[in-house]
Amino acid sequence: MRVAKFFGVIFSAFIILAAVAALPDRLCFEGGESYTFFCGTSSADCREVTVGSGAALARLTLSEVCGESTVYKNFDLRGFLKKVNGRIVATEELSDSVNYYCTADLPYSVNLYGEKINLHISVRGETAKVASPIIFGGY
Repeated sequence: MRVAKFFGVIFSAFIILAAVAALPDRLCFEGGESYTFFCGTSSADCREVTVGSGAALARLTLSEVCGESTVYKNFDLRGFLKKVNGRIVATEELSDSVNYYCTADLPYSVNLYGEKINLHISVRGETAKVASPIIFGGY
């Protein structure tokens, strides 16, 4: 009986470690200041869940995730686009920021400008907020 319990604990630990090792691959972005998940079925019922750390674990507890976002300091637009295989479709210049609507190798998408958009980048000075598919709730 003790041997079975011991192997059960070892097996459970192995499964947990394997899941934790695979979790970072489930996030759209890495290395941001904080991480936000958009949950709901549309932008109308979207709620935001923001975590300072542990985004991969938080992701497991959420249902109806329809997008993800993070904020980067010292943002390199070209380097970031290269990393996600992104291409700018449309640009919007505002008084305090520039918005880029892009296509990229990311899982969420919306139709804007007659194209499938799945990456929205809003740059303010050296800082940027990135989201897939778009930034819900403003920046």
